[in-house]
Amino acid sequence: MKELFKVIKTGLLTTFQDIGRHGYQQYGVVTSGAIDSYSFQLANLLVGNNRNEVCLEMSMLGPTLLVEAEEALIAICGGDLSPTINGKPALMWQSFKVFKGDKITFGKPISGVWAYLSVAGGFNIKPVLGSKSFYGKARIGTSISKGDIIYGSPTLNKTKGLSWNLRPVFKNDVTVHVILGPHKDAFTELSIERFFSEPFQVVQGDRMGYRLKGNYLLEHKSSADIASDAIPLGGIQVPSSGQPIILLADRQTTGGYTRIGTVISVDIAKIAQVPPGGTITFKQITVEDAHDLYFKREMFLARFEKLSGLLS
Repeated sequence: MKELFKVIKTGLLTTFQDIGRHGYQQYGVVTSGAIDSYSFQLANLLVGNNRNEVCLEMSMLGPTLLVEAEEALIAICGGDLSPTINGKPALMWQSFKVFKGDKITFGKPISGVWAYLSVAGGFNIKPVLGSKSFYGKARIGTSISKGDIIYGSPTLNKTKGLSWNLRPVFKNDVTVHVILGPHKDAFTELSIERFFSEPFQVVQGDRMGYRLKGNYLLEHKSSADIASDAIPLGGIQVPSSGQPIILLADRQTTGGYTRIGTVISVDIAKIAQVPPGGTITFKQITVEDAHDLYFKREMFLARFEKLSGLLS
């Protein structure tokens, strides 16, 4: 175990995240994990890690880190938060070396909201309930504070880069796929029609979820309340206000509001990277087609690990 980075500034919301803390939701333990799991996995693969190795997740205003290791291999993926090394723009979507004394900083957000910094060999973070993800409200996992030394086992793997045509493009206005239900019968037919035809603006967002505002209120036939049930990633609650809420990585384990639909897992990254003021339009999809899209993405990530033809 060696010193990797010293935290000079923590940034707005910088945490350690992996895929998440699965299998404990029934006990009231929040899943957490990377809010954009696709960019997270790519960041790990670019430095030669397994896809679930813990990364630093950053939002909007990133941290300032001083490199303490003699040499380390890192990659930065996800939203473009203007990363720099010693004041010079850092390349994204590819791995590169940093050296002792280098300063990693982030500036103005250019596109997207969430970014990931991976390091070959991974960070030395103690797992809690099978995950290294941090959940702040319950103080589960390892937090980050100014002056902290982050440790790891730096490994100097071969540098890699993702071809330009394969890099995600984050837009302020997106269309995402939704599986209708489970409480579709609680809504009027007109509300369901408008849900799939009218864009919704992101008015507020964090790791727990994104609040949206539409031109029309989504109306219930009677009440917005239900007996509490489990909340899936991407579940879209509609409380009595008639404005939807998309629930994300740090969502509560159960909820008592009707859910008009669920965003498919492949499209969660699209939503996560929409900044406040951006818009989301929903498009209905079948479970079978959602499975096909998930399978295609998993096949791509598996090939990424093996085929040099995907690398620039």
